[in-house]
Amino acid sequence: MPGDSSHININAGGIDKHTFDAIVIGSGISGSWAAKELCDRGLKTLMLERGENVVHIKGYPTATKAPWEFPHHLQIPLQMEEENPIVKRCYAFNEATQHFFVKDNEHPYIQEKPYDWIRGYQVGGKSLLWARQTQRWSKYDFEGPARDGFAVDWPIRYKDLAPWYSHVEAFAGISGNKDGVDTLPDGEFLPAWEMNSVEKTISQKINAAYNNRYVVQGRCAHLTQPKEIHIQQGRNQCQARSLCERGCPYGGYFSSNASTIPWALKTGNLTIQPGSVVHSIIYDDKKEKATGVRVIDAHTKKATEYYAKVIFVNAACLNSNLILLNSTSSRFPNGLGNDNGLLGKYVAFHNYRGTAGATYDGPPDSYYYGRRPTQPMMPNFRNVHKQETDFLRGYMVFFGAGRGRAYADGIGGAYKDAISEPGNWYVSIMMQGETIPKESNHVRLSKDKVDAWGIPQLITAVDYDDNDVKSMNDFFMVAQEMFDKAGCKNIQTNDSHQAPGLDIHEMGGCRMGKDQKTSLLNAHNQFHNCNNVFVTDGACMTSTSTQNPSLTFMALAARAANYAADELKKGNI
Repeated sequence: MPGDSSHININAGGIDKHTFDAIVIGSGISGSWAAKELCDRGLKTLMLERGENVVHIKGYPTATKAPWEFPHHLQIPLQMEEENPIVKRCYAFNEATQHFFVKDNEHPYIQEKPYDWIRGYQVGGKSLLWARQTQRWSKYDFEGPARDGFAVDWPIRYKDLAPWYSHVEAFAGISGNKDGVDTLPDGEFLPAWEMNSVEKTISQKINAAYNNRYVVQGRCAHLTQPKEIHIQQGRNQCQARSLCERGCPYGGYFSSNASTIPWALKTGNLTIQPGSVVHSIIYDDKKEKATGVRVIDAHTKKATEYYAKVIFVNAACLNSNLILLNSTSSRFPNGLGNDNGLLGKYVAFHNYRGTAGATYDGPPDSYYYGRRPTQPMMPNFRNVHKQETDFLRGYMVFFGAGRGRAYADGIGGAYKDAISEPGNWYVSIMMQGETIPKESNHVRLSKDKVDAWGIPQLITAVDYDDNDVKSMNDFFMVAQEMFDKAGCKNIQTNDSHQAPGLDIHEMGGCRMGKDQKTSLLNAHNQFHNCNNVFVTDGACMTSTSTQNPSLTFMALAARAANYAADELKKGNI
């Protein structure tokens, strides 16, 4: 794995040198935010990462390479495709990024139902690979389960998280417009990217045709105009290269590597230990709290224990569930905090199956420039205020317009001249649908198969249901209707039939709630029955909303970390 260990502090030898104020499991988007906040509050914090170290800039070996500098011109060789039938399906997996992905044989799992588990094991995790779309959830998203009767009621509301959304937005750098749409709350924004001429025209036509549908420019974690806080992080303006998944040497988009981890390191309070596969959390029956974490060295397979007053679990949703299920004791024989037997259950995701495309008679003398990292979007308008359809909840959509290369026959100079001109305008649209958490959608540990570190393999049993199909079919109808009103032609819809998981928005399994009979975490992301352990990644989510989840993970992590620091100071944990 690229990178070096020049900034890593590794404690070794003796319980004292293995003891910290806090331990954070995982270094991705949510884990790095937890670590940053804990370190800012003066807590000596150990960050455990199972992958290798990746240092900002130094650890991005392909960031500035041209396509012809790769042996296969960015294509994945046939042998690698055959060896990786799961990870090859990810849109970001190619010759320039493959080193940041977990290959299929490196950490096997058992698919009871088809599930594409996409993972990135390195310092920074999938924050190097994410699609960087950042929308706040609205009050309707947090109120949805209580109103519609699915899942359980969220123990928090939008007003509880709003200041923490502002906190992380200002630091991370989010571009967007203040659109004044109550289903998509405004935030602390840098200047937005611009729609192209056809997108503007289509957006205006759709907005004019409906009184409850609002096409807005997408919000994303890119520095369009860096502020002082971003300069202090050593980050610079996004260059619109659209090579983000290779790692950005400019720090133009938010990643743990460019932003939160270097900031935490500057406090002197952070120790990063890569190559640390977390086996389980140690629970002390007499003290009635967790005391530490058991770790297997990724290379030597040697077991070591580390101790802390407070533990944050941020290994990414399914791995967090795996660790918690494997954290057994006489007090918790079925996994840490799992008195109600719900740990690993109610796993949900986003439904990406539906897409549509069309042609558009756009201006032949108009084009667009650059590689903008976002596109227009429309927040959910289905079942927002009341139940209106034969399916629960709804979907948001992303859409975009562009021009490909012109098509021409022939050879020689005339042919080259013809294809040097842009082709006709096209438009595309995709759904991002909310799925309903169900007890049957779950993960559990294998009883007879273990991985290379002696840890039980994870079994995934997650699938679509009739609600997802109905939602998708409604999207098809809506997409055709809106494209028709916008003047699009040759409209075609498509169901990808992709397996769950490829959305990379897995959520749940260790959900928040008000009642410890039906949930595992309280309003501050701490276990109801083990109050010095917090879960602030996707595992904690009660429902999925239709918005992208990463910004909410960040806000929850920052909020919980500051609460934990306050509680430690008060002596409550």
